[in-house]
Amino acid sequence: MSTKIILIVLGEPNSTFSEILFKYFKSKQFNSFKQKIILIGSYELILKQMDSLKYKIKLNKISDVKDALKKQINILNINYKFKSAFSQISENSNKYIENCFKLSLKLIRKNNIYTLINGPVSKKHFLKKKFPGITEYMANKTNSKNPVMLIYNKNLAVNPLTTHTPIKNVAKLIKKRKIINNVIKINEFYQSKLGKKPYIAILGLNPHCETIDRVSEEKKEIIPAIQDLVKRKIKIVGPLSADTFFLEKNINKFDVVVGMYHDQVLTPIKTLFKFNAINITIGLPFIKITPDHGPNTDMVGKNKSDPSSIFYAFEFLESIR
Repeated sequence: MSTKIILIVLGEPNSTFSEILFKYFKSKQFNSFKQKIILIGSYELILKQMDSLKYKIKLNKISDVKDALKKQINILNINYKFKSAFSQISENSNKYIENCFKLSLKLIRKNNIYTLINGPVSKKHFLKKKFPGITEYMANKTNSKNPVMLIYNKNLAVNPLTTHTPIKNVAKLIKKRKIINNVIKINEFYQSKLGKKPYIAILGLNPHCETIDRVSEEKKEIIPAIQDLVKRKIKIVGPLSADTFFLEKNINKFDVVVGMYHDQVLTPIKTLFKFNAINITIGLPFIKITPDHGPNTDMVGKNKSDPSSIFYAFEFLESIR
């Protein structure tokens, strides 16, 4: 990567994201992290949350990217009015979150920054059903078409072909072109950033990849997509039945699994790796990572959240090209 700056958009202020960041910044791993880190968010709020959770961490408040220092937690301030360190999530934070993302994208364009980590946002309050998730929100803000969500662990990563889509709508969204797009982007990502040609499995939509309907999604869309991808010299097999795929003998063979809907692949990956995984958006002009947890409102302010995913994010960023 041509620059060594990591931007971190703090996201929803009433979440556990600041807590897990504090835990990382107090760790041995942070002491050995070589890239510059710049937080984008409210300086005063972070200080208040730090005090509430009883952390003492020095922040380097800066006004320009060029002022960022290594081994420091640099922060670019975004004004935000708040009454307490943590409150209930509401639409009151929407403008603040939007301003954080807006500044991050401006800095990325201006400074050729290639990596963004974002804290969680509320789909209900911030996205307001305009976008299925943060993947699609960021694609819209960067004029990027067909973004790909990859839930990544170095042992096995998963891609849901449809993201936060109601189950009743999934079947009609299973399209040959979308499968091809996702797989090509994943294949390119692995080769350019991880230096390996991935072995990819494609799951079927129906139980046992069968249906009593006259034409199945497997025969109409999934198999033709796989045949096309094989011709492109991509290492791929399928469609495979989802009910037995996630057995140890199978998952040890593959690098990536493409499933047809969210919980078909998210449930097993979280069972296997818990929070040792990150959400990577492929197809943007930069790498975007979201720690694999939401705002986690039940744990806000309790200092009991599992920080594994943010540790994994920084570990990943140290390993890529």
